Amino acid sequence: MGSMRHEESPTLNPAPTPGPGPSSGPGPALGPGSGPGSGPGTGGTAAPGPSPWVLRLVALGLVLAALNLRPAITSLGPLMKEVRDGLHMSGSVAGLLTSVPPLCFALFGFMAPRLARRFGPGAVVCTGMAAIAAGLLLRPFVGGTAGFLAASALALMGIAVSNILMPVIVKRWFPDRVGTMTGLYSMALALGTAFAAALTVPMTNALGGSWKTGLAVWAVPALIAVVPWLALVRDRGGPAERHEAKPAAAPGPAPALRITRSRTSWALACFFGLQATAAYITMGWMPQIFRDAGVSAGTAGVLLAVIMAMGVPLAFVIPRVATRLRTQGPIVLVLGGSGLVGYAGLYLAPAGGAWIWALLLGVANCAFPLALTMIGMRSRTGAGVVRLSAFAQSVGYLLSIPGPLLVGVLYQHSGGWGLPLALMAGLLVPQTVAGVLAGRDRVIEDEC
Repeated sequence: MGSMRHEESPTLNPAPTPGPGPSSGPGPALGPGSGPGSGPGTGGTAAPGPSPWVLRLVALGLVLAALNLRPAITSLGPLMKEVRDGLHMSGSVAGLLTSVPPLCFALFGFMAPRLARRFGPGAVVCTGMAAIAAGLLLRPFVGGTAGFLAASALALMGIAVSNILMPVIVKRWFPDRVGTMTGLYSMALALGTAFAAALTVPMTNALGGSWKTGLAVWAVPALIAVVPWLALVRDRGGPAERHEAKPAAAPGPAPALRITRSRTSWALACFFGLQATAAYITMGWMPQIFRDAGVSAGTAGVLLAVIMAMGVPLAFVIPRVATRLRTQGPIVLVLGGSGLVGYAGLYLAPAGGAWIWALLLGVANCAFPLALTMIGMRSRTGAGVVRLSAFAQSVGYLLSIPGPLLVGVLYQHSGGWGLPLALMAGLLVPQTVAGVLAGRDRVIEDEC
């Protein structure tokens, strides 16, 4: 992470740029040369900042990686019926399939900080993109539900570690532009999500009508995303906790940051988990909801794309607005209210107002970039962001596992979408409460 002291070549060192205070955004980041014995008045010499082309390469890598963090999931929703028929899945097993992403994100997300310390964040993200490509290429052709799940898990493992390291890399390389860069890669993530939802069915038809080919084609952009990260594999500067664990004369957070003692950490984890529950229910089941209401498969995929495409402009705007507010509670309330109205509309007139409900649910779905932004704002240091990102996302994804599975069970046993939609709407209430608590103007170092 770029907000830390580390030993590497001057070309790859992020510039030592202090961040804003905790009330206005992410705390100051420790850049190279910002530790003890460096900086004004200490007689030290600050390391030169990275060259512009390196920063542009990192930005390109972030965008390409973000584009590939959701197609493995949203390409499946529009073809869920065909996949279920081809693999002879029941509704409950299909619900389990939609629960696999958060399970993998939780399990493998805990590994990301340790892997980044050992190999460097650039190498980990590069490997993650390669794993995504391999998993997407293999899963339609390995045969059987077990093989499909195993190959999906490989792709999701790559997504999981990259998910965790995106905020880390942003704060490391762009400590003075956390809101802007978070918005940029959140916008790219939303674009990739929407493209996969909208284009999977047309591409499947254009490539011969086989759902296997329609799913496998999404390995191509993942392979492209590997390229810029190959140039950053030598970037060995990992998370800052390995430096903070050593005795140092400079003031800073305690060597052992007990993040589980922070109420803000738990609030962020709950907020992240509940918004992830809504997101994976939406990506896994929303096309089926529209298809059961009489909407064609192609249109159902486009409606899911509309939900995800709302994140393109809003994912860029929301982080920038959030970093300018002392508290993010008002944004949380707007997102939660939009979701409640959208779910009510789906219950009352799922086909008649489908486009309106898709727009409203798209607004509600933008809790994800807000959660990422708050992760960067709730810690003063780069090491704190690493730990908070791993904790909030991994615990959050663990909390989100039952949701998609429960929706599948309720749908199969009730024969309709009334109970699942009531569950989705009900989960928005604790999500809003947790988001308001997580958005308070405080940092985890003070609470630990």
